[in-house]
Amino acid sequence: MTISPLSDWLPTQNFPAVIAGPCSAETSDQVMEVATALAADKRVVAMRAGVWKPRTEPGNFEGVGAPALPWLQAAKAATGLKMAIEVAKPEHIELALKHDIDILWLGARTVVNPFVVAELAEALRGTNVPVMVKNPSAPDLKLWTGSINRLVNVGITKIAAIHRGFSTYEKIAFRNDPIWTIPIDFRRAMPEVPLINDPSHITGKRDLVSAIAQKAMDLAFDGLMIETHPTPETAWSDAAQQITPDALTALLNILNIPYGVNGIAASNYACKPDLELRRGELDVLDSRIIELLARRMKVVKDIGELKKQENLAVLQIKRWDQVINNLMKEGRNLGLSEEVVKRLYDLIHDASIQVQEEVFRGK
Repeated sequence: MTISPLSDWLPTQNFPAVIAGPCSAETSDQVMEVATALAADKRVVAMRAGVWKPRTEPGNFEGVGAPALPWLQAAKAATGLKMAIEVAKPEHIELALKHDIDILWLGARTVVNPFVVAELAEALRGTNVPVMVKNPSAPDLKLWTGSINRLVNVGITKIAAIHRGFSTYEKIAFRNDPIWTIPIDFRRAMPEVPLINDPSHITGKRDLVSAIAQKAMDLAFDGLMIETHPTPETAWSDAAQQITPDALTALLNILNIPYGVNGIAASNYACKPDLELRRGELDVLDSRIIELLARRMKVVKDIGELKKQENLAVLQIKRWDQVINNLMKEGRNLGLSEEVVKRLYDLIHDASIQVQEEVFRGK
């Protein structure tokens, strides 16, 4: 896979790539106002704006559409900012390129449908315009990587991925569940693809954006996409999650940028001896955990044999509820998060059930 470095098409000034702008391009005056404000902060390298807005319910504001493109074109000419918009149809791509839009992105609702992604990829063949790919609304890593591979297959090399969280029925503090393990797995699967975080869509609340942006930096994301509006309270869409340009500058001022984010100062940092010592300690402990896990699975298999002899069901739910409650209590007493303990042992329990099912099937 050939992927161009982010710096080839989104150059930054020794800072993570920052893309900011309104959820929706509403009027020519609004677009120019926010572009002018963003251009004053040299850490912002591109402006995002929704032109076509896919909404869950009909009747909601779905964007101004093609008439907004000249507004972005004028803002680009006036400020020098690169312009980025979402596209969902081949005709969107054609119109965007005609109006000198610099960067396109595929939205979460688009990425969930491989047929649509394939159609858009074909429309992009031969352009090599930079394309950013949001994670699908469903928590499915393969849909995300598959969309990027479709773009690579038609010759697109300027690609980035955007983590914007995943839809969930559960009541959580955020609009979308970040499920941080998925972007981490994405990084392992496609280490050459730049990874940008969208804290606005994850949180859905402007007062939480800063914390998620910092979390993304702690996890070595390459950049941020933050919804920014001159007067968020009056925004035509997603008003609750947008921040003002002044708030954006304040957020960026307090952001702690670790070594290695977007290549920053990574070559100048030598790992300190005490850090290496503690990492070595972790390696020993992790090896011990794997050894204990293997021993546990052997006992699980033996128990499976006994259950088979006694014709007992593999799943003993009352027994498991008692075990997990005791483990969570023990973990709490040792300073561990109950949620972490439960998630870990749910995985272990699922694997144990699978082992015992295999015993029952004679494998």
